[in-house]
Amino acid sequence: MTAGAPRSKLAKTVAIAVAGTSIEWYDFFIYGTAAALVFPQLFFSADLPPLVALFAAFSTFSVGFIARPVGGIVFGHFGDRFGRKRALIAALMTMGIATTLIGLLPGYATAGAAAPVMLVILRFAQGLAIGGQWGGAILLITESAPNNQRGFYGSFAQAGITVGVIAANLVFLVVNGALSPEDFMAWGWRIPFLFSVVLVGIALYIQVRLEETQLFQQLQKDAKPAEPKPRSPVVEALLTYPKEIALIAGAFMALQVTFYLLLTFVVAYGSSATGLGMPRSDMLIAVMIGAALMAPAIVLCAALSDRVGRRVVYIAGAVFLGIWSLLFFPMLETKEFHWIVIAISGGFIGVGVMYGPQGAFIVETFPTKLRYSGASLGYQAGAIIGGAVAPIIATALLAEFVDTFAIGIYLALTCVITIACVLALKETYRNRLV
Repeated sequence: MTAGAPRSKLAKTVAIAVAGTSIEWYDFFIYGTAAALVFPQLFFSADLPPLVALFAAFSTFSVGFIARPVGGIVFGHFGDRFGRKRALIAALMTMGIATTLIGLLPGYATAGAAAPVMLVILRFAQGLAIGGQWGGAILLITESAPNNQRGFYGSFAQAGITVGVIAANLVFLVVNGALSPEDFMAWGWRIPFLFSVVLVGIALYIQVRLEETQLFQQLQKDAKPAEPKPRSPVVEALLTYPKEIALIAGAFMALQVTFYLLLTFVVAYGSSATGLGMPRSDMLIAVMIGAALMAPAIVLCAALSDRVGRRVVYIAGAVFLGIWSLLFFPMLETKEFHWIVIAISGGFIGVGVMYGPQGAFIVETFPTKLRYSGASLGYQAGAIIGGAVAPIIATALLAEFVDTFAIGIYLALTCVITIACVLALKETYRNRLV
């Protein structure tokens, strides 16, 4: 048990973890932007109809989500056995290498069917990395934070996701604006991916400068060498906390579905000739504005949850998103830029209200010896049932009904599921980490 690390050490931990998290999410999100704007034309046969090619590109995007629980298992085991710091470094290195290699891949015209196969393999590696990164970053911060400010400090790791979104869209916006459409499709799209080599440098910096958390160090000291080695932390977490892991996954559903529709499907639908036909730059700018507004929502709502509890704040966000879901597409379909910004920003703010307290909420549910495994499993399972399938389901609903109302209903139903799961979880904000 700890009352928190010294303020100077905590500040350094927060800064380094946020930097790593931001670039890690940047790497994960540039794939989503490229899947919406580039990959349907470059990595699949030109004979495919545009909607089918988009569906195929979003399917490769989903592979990253399928890999996330696998990454949660691998890095969760590693992090609970050998430390949060080591697991985070390994995850950052994996992501940096995989993303850089995507930027070097040949397209379908050069490599044929091997091109999408290689793309899927590297996307799977990205998913493994993100599956392990979140647990390492959030635990490094929350296990070092004062007991009554875990939500607030943990929110900075959560806010790294907004930096990743903004950076990913900004880089694509700059590259797209600086190059002709032909050059952008030929080689310009590779620039955002090659930039991720910076992540490898951050991982090496963490290796040298960052210390392990006091809670994990105490756990290691308390371990008795003569005792038989316990079973895998992942297995123990699944056997001891199956209900909590399942409910956390369900609680994460509305947040994930909304976030990844805003990030990928909405950009593709808004900028395509078969959708709204808006300029690509307008959609990317709207996403950046929404993500920028999401950041203060994350921090403020996380701090509020330290005072009033995680559940009430989380549920408030889900209720807001449920109402917003039915208004979103009508605002989008006005084709007026200011309404598009309002629609997208409202979605991101609702996500931020939930995402702020989420990190501490999940961390506080598990004991130190199983925390990396339990938190990662719940978080990443929610990513599969939410974010992995959201763009695919939305594309299928649009193809089936030729109308976006069904997508709004889909979003609203996920909010109902999330509220039910949060109500079934116990409040945790007064828990002490042990």
